[in-house]
Amino acid sequence: MSAAATRLDTPVFQRLALIGIGLIGSSIARVARQRGLAGEIVVSTRSEQTLVRAEALELGDAYHLSAANAVRDADAVIVSVPVGASGAVAEQIAPALKPGAIVSDAGSVKAQVIAGMAPHMPQGVHFVPAHPVAGTEFSGPDAGFADLFDGRWCILTPPAGTDERAIERLADFWRGAGSDIEMMDPEHHDLVLAITSHLPHLIAYSIVGTAADLETVTNSEVIKFSAGGFRDFTRLAASDPTMWRDVCLNNREAILEMLGRFAEDISAMQRLVRWGDGDALFDLFTHTRNVRKRIIEAGQEADMPDFGRPHGTAPEE
Repeated sequence: MSAAATRLDTPVFQRLALIGIGLIGSSIARVARQRGLAGEIVVSTRSEQTLVRAEALELGDAYHLSAANAVRDADAVIVSVPVGASGAVAEQIAPALKPGAIVSDAGSVKAQVIAGMAPHMPQGVHFVPAHPVAGTEFSGPDAGFADLFDGRWCILTPPAGTDERAIERLADFWRGAGSDIEMMDPEHHDLVLAITSHLPHLIAYSIVGTAADLETVTNSEVIKFSAGGFRDFTRLAASDPTMWRDVCLNNREAILEMLGRFAEDISAMQRLVRWGDGDALFDLFTHTRNVRKRIIEAGQEADMPDFGRPHGTAPEE
């Protein structure tokens, strides 16, 4: 365990309801159990097959197909569903929420999620949207692991007037899960994530799609020689299609702004290559190399060769 991974003597929440039990939801369940962040964990998902699997993995103490049944008497509810479904979930659970409960989410889009969920929140229920900035390309209850949030940021975007004690209580939960906390305006969050997460994924989907469609390169060659940069794009492009469809639709304006900026920059690079401007290309590549150095220094990536992948030792002679 990391220094942040000590087990609490007293749970942050006595009863925690998790709506959605994919990568993020199952990781929350695991870390909450391992580090004593919740006294009781209730799991809900609309898929009976997924719920059965979650129970087999012992991710919770109780299991419900009905989200409304899952949130009854819960001190905190974390909704981890594709962002396009968050408003409907809020509407379903609203009548069953107890006064004083904290309702949060884990979506990578905040303005539209708030617009969809906030109108359904009953008086006396505290709505504290959140985004744990962590994940992998895998999905489903088997994909989660307790250390997913260690050393990562969790961004809280509470609406104006939100109870400060509720905000701090949720922040304590995420700190217990290993995260650092940042407060941010929802619209600013969406702009930041559009460039740091959403745009890279869309570029990856586009590049992998382009490679798959090239008539001059066979599929076998794409696979065979993917030890280059293409392989790393395929990791992003393997992410959950439903999640990323909803991200695009719910963060449309910020993504379009970033796509426009990227289109301008790629056109500028095209001109540099066409004109053979080696000095300008060298300056650009030097600048981008320094960006990666700063990311490593910030602890958001490992300073290891081949993008942090483990390498075996050479066999003894």
